[in-house]
Amino acid sequence: MTSNGNPLEASEADDAEVVEHIAEDVRDEIRHGHVEDDVTHVLAERLDEAGVHLRPEKIEDLAEDIETDASI
Repeated sequence: MTSNGNPLEASEADDAEVVEHIAEDVRDEIRHGHVEDDVTHVLAERLDEAGVHLRPEKIEDLAEDIETDASI
């Protein structure tokens, strides 16, 4: 699918890419034992620093997925 130049679509795509990048970083840090705090808190803080704002429920779901992936 191609973008028709709508800046909102580009922003949403950029946000999704940032979220995935941050999630992967947090997964790696958990695997290496560098995250001792609550994953939801760490994830929310990183997303906020990146200027990405998600609903708390979405952050909690993503944190659960990250914890599950990192423990495999």
